[in-house]
Amino acid sequence: MKLASLYSGGKDSTFSMYLAEQMGHEVPIMVNIMPEDAASWIFHTPNLGVVPAMAEAMGKTLVTAPSTGTEEGDMEGLRRALEGLDVDGVVTGAVWSDYQWDRMNLVCGDLGLKVVSPMWRKDQDMLMESMIDSGIVAVVVGCFAEGFDESWLGRRLDLEALDELRALRKRYGISVMGEGGEYESMTLDSPMHRYPLRIASSKKVWRRNEGLLKVGALEPCAGPSERIPSSWPHWSPLISRTST
Repeated sequence: MKLASLYSGGKDSTFSMYLAEQMGHEVPIMVNIMPEDAASWIFHTPNLGVVPAMAEAMGKTLVTAPSTGTEEGDMEGLRRALEGLDVDGVVTGAVWSDYQWDRMNLVCGDLGLKVVSPMWRKDQDMLMESMIDSGIVAVVVGCFAEGFDESWLGRRLDLEALDELRALRKRYGISVMGEGGEYESMTLDSPMHRYPLRIASSKKVWRRNEGLLKVGALEPCAGPSERIPSSWPHWSPLISRTST
């Protein structure tokens, strides 16, 4: 099938799009909903301004639509973005949220579009290990749960980070995938990228027990034939200039 991918810039939407392509689907279009309210009911909100650079790095067509951030506004924004697209269905990064699953299926059903959710109800440890093994490079850009500190902002989600997320789960009960909103991520490289990206400018904002890495710009960090080695440190090659 020819699909459009709901894309926020995070690891889940990237991995779901990769899995859909591995299943044999064509995914030429990325759809990004941009809520006005950071507390959107359905969609990821941090750093949406750099999603066009991500689409360019993957050679995908980007379709955007605004939303108020309310439940009705998010659903209407999704409907406007999908209406008229020459696709058979939509791929989503949904894992465990019944709320998101129901709302997305409702809109897509009204439009006659199939919903492909390759990560739905899968084991979260397995998903994280598979995502890392696939070559997806993602960093943490938001922390919103007990157990996280400022050192997590900009940190690469690799096997070492996964071990620490498991330790936090054991102590605080978090989701290692961030399914409860414990953290947000940003993808900088994947098997679909024509070239990897790095964070060209950013600012850390940390208040009490939560914080954001506000990304101002992304830039190519290597040629099209080069990839980010798993042995690279999780900060220096991925973030070139950061202020606090």
